[in-house]
Amino acid sequence: MTMSQSILLESGTNELEIVTYTIGESLFSINVMKVREIINPMPVTAVPQAHTAVEGVVQVRGEILPVINLAQCLNIESIKPLEETKFIIAELNQMKVIFRVDEVHRIQRISWEQIEEPGSLSMGLEETTSGIVKLEGKIVLLLDYEKIVVEISDSSGYEGKKLPNNEDGLNRGDKVIYIAEDSHMLRQILEQTLTAAGYKKLQFFSNGAEALEQIEKLAKEQGEGMHDHLNLLITDIEMPKMDGHHLTKTVKEHPIARTLPVIIFSSLITNELYHKGEAVGADAQVSKPDIEKLVGLVDQFIFNV
Repeated sequence: MTMSQSILLESGTNELEIVTYTIGESLFSINVMKVREIINPMPVTAVPQAHTAVEGVVQVRGEILPVINLAQCLNIESIKPLEETKFIIAELNQMKVIFRVDEVHRIQRISWEQIEEPGSLSMGLEETTSGIVKLEGKIVLLLDYEKIVVEISDSSGYEGKKLPNNEDGLNRGDKVIYIAEDSHMLRQILEQTLTAAGYKKLQFFSNGAEALEQIEKLAKEQGEGMHDHLNLLITDIEMPKMDGHHLTKTVKEHPIARTLPVIIFSSLITNELYHKGEAVGADAQVSKPDIEKLVGLVDQFIFNV
């Protein structure tokens, strides 16, 4: 099964398509925009000193890709022999990986409004789940695949980046930035990085709906003066309640907030999907984990440097 690169969903509708799959008795999903292909499994070449959830690597159409056993990663007992499982080839954070799962079901279209924040799950998967959706009376977990890959690789990809030394005369300390990001790990990284660069007034939101509510409130209270109280918005794409594309589209259609610079910072910024951000009016798009580029763009849009 191959995934069409031309996703049919119109940009900014707050909808997404998910592929559902099972591991053991549990039902999971992954955003179609992350999926490149679903194939039958093939022999895996073991890699010395790899994480216990990394089976090894395989070659697919000339590319050497790591194979992550999600059952092992999530501490769930698989009920399928290896030869009856499936490989989901995914692309995220500028890299391709393979997730081994028990069985792949079908593609379904849902709204981000249907996805709830994980809260307190009783399944022990709180740390690796980014959202919960109820489909046909069943609970489906949307995993935080970026966090899974980061923990397995023991590297976030954000280390060693060259950031502004805060000695260039720019007064970053009084600039206000809103950040919509559902990942606790990414919120911490963004806070540490932007603070180190000199930005002190950061306000975080765990989904697009919360960020939009605050932006609209500010616009109503301050009118055009809102831009003296808010200088820039950074948003992820995948978030419960409201995704970053819908958030961006709504901001850019707002009579007052429309001139607010919006940077989309997401693992879904690929050559094939870049047009989606353009369609909703994003001022810039940066693929995770290129945080050096992100900080440079923040300076560019706030200070016109």
